[in-house]
Amino acid sequence: MKVVNSQGGGPFLVWTLVVQLILCGSGVYTSDGTKNCKLLSEAERNVLNRLEPLAHRNFTAEIKNGSESYTYVFQLCGDAAGIPKAGVVQFESKKTESKPTVIGLYEKTEAIGGSDWVMLIYRDGDSYDQHCSKEKRKAMVMISCDRKTDAGQMKVVREDRDRLQDCFYLFELDSSAVCPALESHISTGSIILIIGFCLLAVYLIGGFLYQRLIVGAKGMEQFPNYAFWVEFGNLTADGCDFVCRSRNREEAPAYRGVASEPLEEEPEERDDHLLPM
Repeated sequence: MKVVNSQGGGPFLVWTLVVQLILCGSGVYTSDGTKNCKLLSEAERNVLNRLEPLAHRNFTAEIKNGSESYTYVFQLCGDAAGIPKAGVVQFESKKTESKPTVIGLYEKTEAIGGSDWVMLIYRDGDSYDQHCSKEKRKAMVMISCDRKTDAGQMKVVREDRDRLQDCFYLFELDSSAVCPALESHISTGSIILIIGFCLLAVYLIGGFLYQRLIVGAKGMEQFPNYAFWVEFGNLTADGCDFVCRSRNREEAPAYRGVASEPLEEEPEERDDHLLPM
């Protein structure tokens, strides 16, 4: 491995790239969450706090424009690629001795948010050499909702430097951090039913095991509180019979057509006249 001369500009770029790779691979914390960002308005603090899970990370993206190739490093409210106060940094890949270009500072942060997106604007970067009336560079990072990923790959959307002012670099990043909370579709009644079924299952299983293993019951007696539930079932059936049945509950006589008054005695018929004289 060739050692780079410490008197040139090469070591600075080499070490910044090394720091960048280490931070990206290990996830070492380099900032105090989102508190390092200096906002133009304190009302934007709630918007920025949504991005707290993305703090302490470096995100990189590469782009090729003809013969030119650039690498960009973004960190939320922290030193991107280890460069103090830099939120977004640009490296020209083929020029190993070129200084990194600061696109925007996290001390000049603006946060705009919607229901499922957040736009970060880093201002006061290095001035343009020839483009955009030599104004200071500005980075815009659009973070959109994607529930499938904690933090996706950063992409370079465009660099707009062909205007007289308000030039910008636009980046895109997907993350679940900006997704709105999912509303629960379970009603209070459903929750009560679920809890009730769980308690019933615990009662039945626990009672069955106790009756079988501790008491030594067999057959239907393994059912917990079997005698109570049998009596309860009988009482329930009696109550249902009392409320729901409409027939007369007085028992009918076993035989019908029997007169209540005693029958008159028929006169005795004598057959003496039939005997031979």
